[in-house]
Amino acid sequence: MAYVPVPKDLTKVKSKFLFGLTKRQVFCFGIGAACGLPVFFLTKGSIGITFASMLMIVIMLPFFLFAMYEQHGQPLEVVLRHIVESRFTRPRIRVYETDNFYGAIDRDVKLKKEVNLILHGKEKAKSQAHPSGKKAAEGTAGAEPSRQETAADDPRNHSI
Repeated sequence: MAYVPVPKDLTKVKSKFLFGLTKRQVFCFGIGAACGLPVFFLTKGSIGITFASMLMIVIMLPFFLFAMYEQHGQPLEVVLRHIVESRFTRPRIRVYETDNFYGAIDRDVKLKKEVNLILHGKEKAKSQAHPSGKKAAEGTAGAEPSRQETAADDPRNHSI
């Protein structure tokens, strides 16, 4: 009885289209033949059969590479795109930066202190400029009366 090996990973199995070739391979071979054969027949009389066949091979080779070459399941055009991106479009030196969790907390605490200083520093300046705690332009339209702060209202006295 004949044994047939069955691959365990069925994602790597490709359906065959014609003569044991995939649709991609048949298409690329057809385009390669359509480009290479006319060049051979048109040049064999003038440069000789040897050079005409070499020229045909050089013209057909990229199409065969696109049909057959695969690296890690990726076709040649994807591999070439990754090479072009890594060499030319992306920066050569990529800086590895981490966001230190404790550094982020420290920056956040400093930012909150700075905001509190800005907010409460202005209120202190207003109350020092006007000892009554009222605005200088009370009689202007749309001015709201300011309230005097007590020790209970001061946010610096509250614990977090």
